[in-house]
Formats: sequence, structure tokens, C-alpha cells
Amino acid sequence: MQTRSLAPGVEVPVVGLGTWQVFDVRDEEEVTVGEAVVRALFEVGATLFDSSPMYGRAERVLGYALGGARREAFVATKIWASSVDEGLAQFEDQRDHFGYVDLEQVHNLVRWREHLDWMERERDAGRIGVLGATHYSPSAFGELATVMRSGRIQAVQIPYNPDEREVEREILPLAEELGLGVLVMRPLGAGGLGHGPGEDELDALGVETWAEAVLVWILSDPRVTAVIPATSKPAHATANARAAQHPGFDAEQRRHVERLWERRRDGSE
Repeated sequence: MQTRSLAPGVEVPVVGLGTWQVFDVRDEEEVTVGEAVVRALFEVGATLFDSSPMYGRAERVLGYALGGARREAFVATKIWASSVDEGLAQFEDQRDHFGYVDLEQVHNLVRWREHLDWMERERDAGRIGVLGATHYSPSAFGELATVMRSGRIQAVQIPYNPDEREVEREILPLAEELGLGVLVMRPLGAGGLGHGPGEDELDALGVETWAEAVLVWILSDPRVTAVIPATSKPAHATANARAAQHPGFDAEQRRHVERLWERRRDGSE
């Protein structure tokens, strides 16, 4: 599995797994599906996993699914809390689930100054590896840029796909300038991909699925560290991981994928 630098001395696989919705499960059969997805990703070296207290039971299910393989994984999760006390309680739960948090992020910048104060202390005490911040909305990217310039974080998590490209204006150039890692949420879009191009067009791009084409499109931007598509299907997780083996698209191939995306979005595919 290809890796990229998230922070100085920290390498992560370029394809991982997001757990929003897909790991917020309760019954035994659904939890077993989570274990199967994690196992499939470990088999191909995709050992980066992202979660959050906002995702219901996802952290608990992920911790259970990792089991004895926890040390081989890179766990990114988040603090989503309106007070420091609530944030600290979330962190204690995360320590129960994971033991150690490789990347702790302030989710949607909620009370980021107050949370970074105690998160820095936990990092210095060796209970957190790297600090980050996330946001999904372009309306908050100005504030996200402020956090990035503060020198207090080493990574950001943002949406990026052929439909959501606002990060290209400021966030990605700033991440490159400051040497910050970039995790991409919603790489396949908020509403799913639907039907993609035909087999001939996929073959010409050197990919097997439309999802793989989009993931390669994102990873062809060298400012991106990793993509974290969510899925509850082991076969889809394995297929997504193939994007890590692709050499990347050149500028014309990226434009071609953008045109295919537009055709799909507009219903002419």
C-alpha cells in the first residue's frame, strides 16, 4: 500500500476507511459486517480508519472490529463537544476504545481554541499523536485557514471531489505551504456515485470501477495525503483500495474524469 506523509515522521496509507453511518450499528450481525470490512482492508494494507463521537456507535464498533490488530492501525478520530468537560469525557471513551489516538481532530471547529489547549497537553503526555481540525462547509474555510496558520495543528480533513472543489482556492495551497497533512472526506460525493462510465472508458483510465477513478482523481493531487471513503461492504473496501496502486492521472486524464462526472451528475450518462 502506497503511503504519504501526514506530519513529520508520520506516514499513513493513501486509502483508508471513513465510518460515518456505516459503523453506527447495533445488532450483532451488523457489527460482524464491520469486522469483515476492517479485515478486508488490513489484507491490502489500508490500515487508516477515521471516526467521531458524532457518528453514534461508530467509535465503539471500530474499536471492537480492530481488536488485537489495533497496534497495526492508524486511528483518526475527533472531539465534537460544546464544552471542555464534554470533550475530555469523549477522549476518555476513545481511550477505552483505542488505547491511543493517532490523530485527534476538532470536529467542525467546535470550540477549537479551548479543545486544542487540553489536546496539546494530552499530546505532550503521549496519549495523542497528531492534532488536526475538520470542516465540511466552504463557509467555514476562512476559520479553518486561521486554525491552520495558528501552528497548533498538523492536519486538516475536508471534502474534495469533482463536485466539491472549493478547497482548491485556499485550503489545499495553504496546506502545501504549511506542510500540513490533508485527509479527504466524502471523496465519492455526498449522494453516492450512481452509474459511471462504460468499461471501455474505465479501461482507458487504467481503473476497474468508477469509484476507483474518482479516488485516483483525488490522489493525483499531490497536496492530498489520503482519502477515506465509507463503506459497509468488504468487496467495495478492497476495490477502493486499488486506487493506492494506480500511478495517478495526468492533467488531461483528470479533466476527462471531471467531464465524466458532469455527464453522470447531469443524467446524460
